[in-house]
Amino acid sequence: MKLLSTLVALGATLLAAPAARAQTAPATAVTAAPAASAALSIPVQRERLDNGLRVVLSPDHSVGTVAIAIYYDVGARVEERGRSGFAHLFEHLMFEGTEGLPKGEFDRLLALRGADSNATTSEDRTNYFEMLPASALELGLWLEADRMRSLAITAEAFENQRLTVMEERRQSYENRPYMQSLLRRDELFYQGYFPYEHSTIGDMRDLEMPGVAPAEQLQRVRDFHARWYAPDNAVIAIAGDFEPAAALEMVRRHFGPITTRRGPAWSDPGFTPPGVERTDSVTDAHAEAPAFHVAWHIPPRRTPDHYPLELLALILGGGESSRLYRGLVRDSELLAEVELDTEDRRGPDILALWAICAEGHTPAEGRAALDRLIADVVSRGVTARELEKARNALRNAFVFGLQRPLDRAEYLGMTELYDGDANAVNSELARYEAVTLDDLRRVAARYLVASNRIVLDVMPAPESAAPAAR
Repeated sequence: MKLLSTLVALGATLLAAPAARAQTAPATAVTAAPAASAALSIPVQRERLDNGLRVVLSPDHSVGTVAIAIYYDVGARVEERGRSGFAHLFEHLMFEGTEGLPKGEFDRLLALRGADSNATTSEDRTNYFEMLPASALELGLWLEADRMRSLAITAEAFENQRLTVMEERRQSYENRPYMQSLLRRDELFYQGYFPYEHSTIGDMRDLEMPGVAPAEQLQRVRDFHARWYAPDNAVIAIAGDFEPAAALEMVRRHFGPITTRRGPAWSDPGFTPPGVERTDSVTDAHAEAPAFHVAWHIPPRRTPDHYPLELLALILGGGESSRLYRGLVRDSELLAEVELDTEDRRGPDILALWAICAEGHTPAEGRAALDRLIADVVSRGVTARELEKARNALRNAFVFGLQRPLDRAEYLGMTELYDGDANAVNSELARYEAVTLDDLRRVAARYLVASNRIVLDVMPAPESAAPAAR
């Protein structure tokens, strides 16, 4: 489940920063968290500037550093057909310089203070972050405010970064084994729901913009920035060694004068799972062994059933002691590799399984064994020991992650953006503690059924058709 990886790396589907960085049931409101010993006491101060910028402050004087994480409510889901990849393109363009700072100066100024920065894009948002000595907090805030206010979107910067993104797509997807199947998985899973049906990195043809004059191409990009890169469409979270009053004054000084300019709010077109199994098969010239995806429709993150589904994913696929690894890799040797994860999306979510077959075995064999394993969970459930082990792993990763300023800033910024209240961090563990064995068995029976999933086989190309080594 991505709750764990969010605190460390914010997910497997996120795209690296530029250049040198590189439902089956409707969503319902989460009920009040039960009282539990798992309750945390992370300090959270929330403010909103007059221009709409939301600010989250979480001091921790036990560390000597401070982290800034700014989240813009713009991800691939808001893109229009024919204009995919714009959110990720801006992750790159935001490092290209501003009206006052030339390209490279952002990183140079941070490096002089022993600081670092990066960014990621997902379906649901784009975030930028800095890791700084405590004394350099204002520098980081000034730099972020500068590029929110006056990003220099020039023809040269746009063309350079468009070509960079196209090359990134080639290297990350088109020339790597199995990666294009991940794109096809989402197309099959979200068929007809464009927000999640298309890739975050963008379609190559959309990035090329054939038939669109250069001036119009540049204007489209500038319009995208004007609509989404605004203070009233952003959250800034600060965590680490700082004084809240002083930090808030810095935020007001640097971000306060930026005008509110966000365009119309994004409207979710809505998605209903088809209620039947969808299947497909693709050939991958770079693959050495057959593989397959299985993905089940599940409700969005932080809805009631999502919590037991996350714990179930951990029990079934969380490492070498999990049921899937023991049953399908170690004991039967049907698979060489297997992973199971929720993707924690704001909209309709995925419980996704990925498996590579062991030599001499087929996807059909692997799935038959998988179905037997799931049927056993539905009929007999899991053990109390398995549930407690999953809870302990989750609890340890969650608490340990929040001790790191950057991980805390990112979690708080994301929670404020998605859920409207970063204070949810202090009640989140209690929701997992409230999950029962009956809950796990119930969600397995409800969601892990053939009529609620897609299946995608990935087959190597015949030897005669394999690409020549270069």
